Amino acid sequence: MLPLDFYARPADILAKDLLGKTLCVATKTGLRKGRIVETEAYLGEADLGCHASKGRTPRTEVMFGPAGHAYVYLIYGMYDMFNIVADTEGSAHAVLVRAVEPLENINLKTDGPGKLCRAMGISRGHNQLQLLGPEMWLEPGHLPKAIVVSPRIGIDYAKDWKDAPLRFFEQASSYVSKPR
Repeated sequence: MLPLDFYARPADILAKDLLGKTLCVATKTGLRKGRIVETEAYLGEADLGCHASKGRTPRTEVMFGPAGHAYVYLIYGMYDMFNIVADTEGSAHAVLVRAVEPLENINLKTDGPGKLCRAMGISRGHNQLQLLGPEMWLEPGHLPKAIVVSPRIGIDYAKDWKDAPLRFFEQASSYVSKPR
Protein backbone atom coordinates (compact mmCIF):
# COMPACT_ATOMS: atom_id res chain seq x y z
CA MET A 1 0.00 0.00 0.00
CA LEU A 2 1.30 3.46 -0.88
CA PRO A 3 1.76 5.79 2.13
CA LEU A 4 -0.06 9.13 2.34
CA ASP A 5 3.15 11.11 1.82
CA PHE A 6 3.38 9.60 -1.70
CA TYR A 7 0.40 11.80 -2.69
CA ALA A 8 1.71 14.98 -1.01
CA ARG A 9 3.25 16.62 -4.09
CA PRO A 10 2.00 18.80 -6.93
CA ALA A 11 -0.63 17.09 -9.09
CA ASP A 12 1.40 17.36 -12.31
CA ILE A 13 4.23 15.36 -10.71
CA LEU A 14 1.90 12.88 -9.00
CA ALA A 15 -0.14 12.33 -12.18
CA LYS A 16 2.90 10.99 -14.02
CA ASP A 17 4.10 8.92 -11.05
CA LEU A 18 0.69 7.24 -10.64
CA LEU A 19 1.17 5.47 -13.99
CA GLY A 20 1.91 1.81 -13.39
CA LYS A 21 0.50 1.81 -9.83
CA THR A 22 -2.33 -0.59 -8.98
CA LEU A 23 -5.70 0.79 -7.91
CA CYS A 24 -7.48 -1.60 -5.52
CA VAL A 25 -11.16 -1.42 -4.60
CA ALA A 26 -12.90 -3.81 -2.20
CA THR A 27 -16.45 -4.53 -3.37
CA LYS A 28 -19.23 -6.84 -2.21
CA THR A 29 -18.26 -9.22 -5.02
CA GLY A 30 -14.53 -9.21 -4.27
CA LEU A 31 -11.35 -7.21 -4.64
CA ARG A 32 -10.93 -5.43 -7.98
CA LYS A 33 -7.53 -4.34 -9.22
CA GLY A 34 -6.45 -2.25 -12.18
CA ARG A 35 -3.06 -0.87 -13.25
CA ILE A 36 -3.25 2.88 -13.87
CA VAL A 37 -2.41 3.75 -17.50
CA GLU A 38 -3.82 7.28 -17.88
CA THR A 39 -4.17 10.35 -15.62
CA GLU A 40 -4.82 14.11 -15.74
CA ALA A 41 -3.50 16.73 -13.33
CA TYR A 42 -5.60 19.60 -11.98
CA LEU A 43 -3.61 22.38 -10.32
CA GLY A 44 -5.91 24.12 -7.88
CA GLU A 45 -7.72 27.45 -7.93
CA ALA A 46 -5.58 29.06 -10.66
CA ASP A 47 -6.28 26.17 -13.09
CA LEU A 48 -9.49 27.03 -14.97
CA GLY A 49 -10.02 23.35 -15.78
CA CYS A 50 -10.09 22.47 -12.07
CA HIS A 51 -13.29 22.41 -10.01
CA ALA A 52 -11.45 24.43 -7.36
CA SER A 53 -11.19 27.38 -9.76
CA LYS A 54 -14.67 28.37 -8.59
CA GLY A 55 -13.46 28.37 -4.97
CA ARG A 56 -14.27 26.27 -1.98
CA THR A 57 -17.71 24.62 -2.14
CA PRO A 58 -19.27 21.62 -0.40
CA ARG A 59 -18.43 19.58 -3.54
CA THR A 60 -14.76 20.65 -3.68
CA GLU A 61 -14.06 20.76 0.06
CA VAL A 62 -12.18 17.44 -0.06
CA MET A 63 -9.76 18.91 -2.64
CA PHE A 64 -8.64 21.51 -0.11
CA GLY A 65 -7.92 18.83 2.49
CA PRO A 66 -4.91 16.60 2.99
CA ALA A 67 -3.42 14.54 0.16
CA GLY A 68 -4.25 10.87 -0.29
CA HIS A 69 -8.03 11.12 -0.23
CA ALA A 70 -10.55 10.24 -2.92
CA TYR A 71 -12.49 13.00 -4.67
CA VAL A 72 -15.40 11.34 -6.49
CA TYR A 73 -18.03 13.42 -8.26
CA LEU A 74 -20.87 12.98 -10.74
CA ILE A 75 -20.61 14.37 -14.27
CA TYR A 76 -23.34 14.64 -16.94
CA GLY A 77 -25.78 13.28 -14.37
CA MET A 78 -24.57 9.73 -14.97
CA TYR A 79 -20.82 9.13 -14.59
CA ASP A 80 -18.81 9.01 -11.39
CA MET A 81 -15.24 10.30 -11.74
CA PHE A 82 -12.39 9.24 -9.39
CA ASN A 83 -9.66 11.70 -8.45
CA ILE A 84 -6.85 11.59 -5.92
CA VAL A 85 -6.25 14.68 -3.79
CA ALA A 86 -2.61 15.79 -4.12
CA ASP A 87 -0.07 18.32 -2.86
CA THR A 88 -0.43 20.20 0.43
CA GLU A 89 -3.55 20.93 2.42
CA GLY A 90 -5.27 24.01 1.00
CA SER A 91 -3.75 23.73 -2.51
CA ALA A 92 -6.78 21.94 -4.06
CA HIS A 93 -4.63 19.86 -6.42
CA ALA A 94 -6.08 16.59 -7.69
CA VAL A 95 -5.36 13.88 -10.24
CA LEU A 96 -8.16 12.36 -12.32
CA VAL A 97 -7.55 8.66 -12.96
CA ARG A 98 -8.74 8.27 -16.56
CA ALA A 99 -8.02 4.60 -17.37
CA VAL A 100 -6.72 1.34 -15.93
CA GLU A 101 -5.61 -1.98 -17.34
CA PRO A 102 -7.82 -4.67 -15.72
CA LEU A 103 -5.84 -7.02 -13.50
CA GLU A 104 -8.35 -8.73 -11.21
CA ASN A 105 -12.16 -9.18 -11.11
CA ILE A 106 -12.92 -6.52 -13.74
CA ASN A 107 -15.31 -7.51 -16.54
CA LEU A 108 -16.28 -4.14 -18.02
CA LYS A 109 -14.34 -1.63 -20.13
CA THR A 110 -11.96 0.68 -18.28
CA ASP A 111 -10.78 3.00 -21.09
CA GLY A 112 -12.25 6.21 -19.70
CA PRO A 113 -12.90 7.71 -16.28
CA GLY A 114 -16.63 6.96 -16.15
CA LYS A 115 -16.13 3.42 -17.45
CA LEU A 116 -13.29 2.88 -14.97
CA CYS A 117 -15.51 3.84 -12.02
CA ARG A 118 -18.33 1.60 -13.20
CA ALA A 119 -16.01 -1.36 -13.79
CA MET A 120 -14.18 -1.00 -10.48
CA GLY A 121 -17.27 -0.28 -8.38
CA ILE A 122 -16.21 3.27 -7.47
CA SER A 123 -19.07 5.62 -6.56
CA ARG A 124 -19.66 8.90 -4.77
CA GLY A 125 -19.89 6.77 -1.63
CA HIS A 126 -16.08 6.59 -1.87
CA ASN A 127 -15.75 10.39 -1.85
CA GLN A 128 -13.43 11.66 0.91
CA LEU A 129 -12.07 8.20 1.75
CA GLN A 130 -8.44 8.08 2.78
CA LEU A 131 -6.58 5.80 0.35
CA LEU A 132 -5.26 3.50 3.07
CA GLY A 133 -7.95 0.82 2.85
CA PRO A 134 -9.89 -1.19 3.64
CA GLU A 135 -12.27 0.10 0.92
CA MET A 136 -9.74 1.58 -1.49
CA TRP A 137 -5.95 1.87 -1.79
CA LEU A 138 -3.06 1.93 -4.26
CA GLU A 139 -0.18 -0.52 -4.49
CA PRO A 140 3.32 0.10 -5.86
CA GLY A 141 4.11 -0.58 -9.50
CA HIS A 142 6.63 0.30 -12.17
CA LEU A 143 6.56 3.48 -14.21
CA PRO A 144 5.97 2.65 -17.90
CA LYS A 145 8.95 2.93 -20.26
CA ALA A 146 7.21 5.30 -22.69
CA ILE A 147 4.88 8.01 -21.38
CA VAL A 148 2.98 10.44 -23.61
CA VAL A 149 2.14 13.93 -22.35
CA SER A 150 -0.76 15.81 -23.97
CA PRO A 151 -3.49 18.38 -23.23
CA ARG A 152 -6.36 17.22 -21.04
CA ILE A 153 -9.62 16.02 -22.59
CA GLY A 154 -13.02 17.75 -22.51
CA ILE A 155 -12.12 21.06 -20.90
CA ASP A 156 -12.56 23.49 -23.80
CA TYR A 157 -14.06 26.01 -21.33
CA ALA A 158 -10.70 26.34 -19.50
CA LYS A 159 -9.31 29.13 -21.74
CA ASP A 160 -5.47 29.09 -21.71
CA TRP A 161 -5.50 26.02 -19.46
CA LYS A 162 -7.23 23.78 -22.04
CA ASP A 163 -3.95 23.20 -23.88
CA ALA A 164 -1.76 22.72 -20.82
CA PRO A 165 0.24 19.45 -21.08
CA LEU A 166 -1.31 17.82 -18.01
CA ARG A 167 -2.55 14.46 -19.36
CA PHE A 168 -0.19 11.50 -18.99
CA PHE A 169 -0.60 8.04 -20.46
CA GLU A 170 1.28 4.86 -21.20
CA GLN A 171 2.09 4.88 -24.90
CA ALA A 172 1.88 1.10 -25.34
CA SER A 173 -1.41 0.56 -23.48
CA SER A 174 -4.55 -0.40 -25.39
CA TYR A 175 -6.64 0.66 -22.36
CA VAL A 176 -6.00 4.41 -22.74
CA SER A 177 -9.14 6.44 -23.50
CA LYS A 178 -9.66 8.21 -26.81
CA PRO A 179 -8.31 10.44 -28.25
CA ARG A 180 -4.78 9.08 -28.02
